[in-house]
Amino acid sequence: MPDIRRTANELFLKTSTTMHRRLLDITAGRLGTRFKNMPTLTLTTTGRRTGRQHTVVLTVPVVDGPRYLIVASRAGDTISPAWYHNLSADPSVEVSFQHGPSQPMTARVLPATEREARWPQVVQAYPGYADYQKRTARVIPLVELAPRTDY
Repeated sequence: MPDIRRTANELFLKTSTTMHRRLLDITAGRLGTRFKNMPTLTLTTTGRRTGRQHTVVLTVPVVDGPRYLIVASRAGDTISPAWYHNLSADPSVEVSFQHGPSQPMTARVLPATEREARWPQVVQAYPGYADYQKRTARVIPLVELAPRTDY
């Protein structure tokens, strides 16, 4: 029997990201470039099983010059989001920050010590991330996106 809560969460996440992407496109970025007081970006990964491109809209709690720190929270679900698994398999991604031009970037999952050092910055930007962490036994990963020339 399928897990009804996981299925509902999956449907909500897919629907909301599709609507957010459409809002960005329809308004040419005049709406949707900020969410919960954080800037947003679109992240395009390559599917680890299908090889197809997948694009999601994510919040960016930490902007460090040309680098962005994103959170694989999936709102505190017990599993990490698909985009996280995709970039773990292939760290070459495309990023459009605040509906700007798309640029090639490299994703790097932060190791445990670096993640712990950066986690307070993430929670300061959006305290809801602390609640997400409380909801799950997994350690929510942090991912740094950097221009490809940086790595």
